[in-house]
Amino acid sequence: MKFAAGWGTEMERIKGRTAFITGAASGIGLAIAQALAEQGARIVLADIDGDRLARQVERLGDNAMAVRLDVVDRQAWADAKQTVEAGFGSVDILVNNAGIGPDGRALGDMDPASFDRLVAIKLTGTFNGIHCFAAGMRDRGDGHIVNTASMAGLIASALLGAYTASKFAVVGLSEVLRAEMADHGVGVSVLCPGLIATRLGETTEKAGSERIALRNSQAAEGLDAALVGPMVVAGIRENRAHIVTHGDYRSHVAALMERVLSAFDDVPLRNIGALPGTDIARD
Repeated sequence: MKFAAGWGTEMERIKGRTAFITGAASGIGLAIAQALAEQGARIVLADIDGDRLARQVERLGDNAMAVRLDVVDRQAWADAKQTVEAGFGSVDILVNNAGIGPDGRALGDMDPASFDRLVAIKLTGTFNGIHCFAAGMRDRGDGHIVNTASMAGLIASALLGAYTASKFAVVGLSEVLRAEMADHGVGVSVLCPGLIATRLGETTEKAGSERIALRNSQAAEGLDAALVGPMVVAGIRENRAHIVTHGDYRSHVAALMERVLSAFDDVPLRNIGALPGTDIARD
């Protein structure tokens, strides 16, 4: 497995580094922040919920900083970067985790405002983090970026239209970013969790989207978010392209890949060589 250039032993790759995590006031984001802090990182918790952020930072101590951030607001990103660099130095680990859940409507019935809101927070919000910090990592030849997608970014389900679209987009964006950063010492991973016990339903409704399915009670049945943090730390250390949380979905992803591959049956080869920007040769 290729590691990002400039990163030393496993502990050195985390200890003393500055990590910036969005959606970090609770759930998966907080679990990732805690896991990184346990490995000696300075952590910046970014979230739109300023009150909850303040409580978490007080609990985590001097190596934690709170930044209230709406991931859709690019000026807020620029201000956050200035604040973090003044207090903790350059960001070495970026975790674009903020997001909201689906509203449970079929695409044909979905309110366009709900569609736009979800895509703006998950997809554009992820790009905004990359725009803010990726070039600096590339120039320093050092760092790692984790983008949180979902198992819904690998397999599609009815009534998750905009959610699935945004998550598939984050997976594709992460694959492109990984190819672009590979020769510059910067690792990129995409996190694709299954059902996790989080506050996603509450935060979705606070963001203005009505949820008519997959409500909060179901989220409580998911995997403990605390278990996800160490998985992400391991993914960063090993520069894994994909980080998954539930082995149960393997057969579903395999079935999708088989359906895609079957589309190539009886299609002649065109001798077009390698895919541009990748090391994948097409036979």
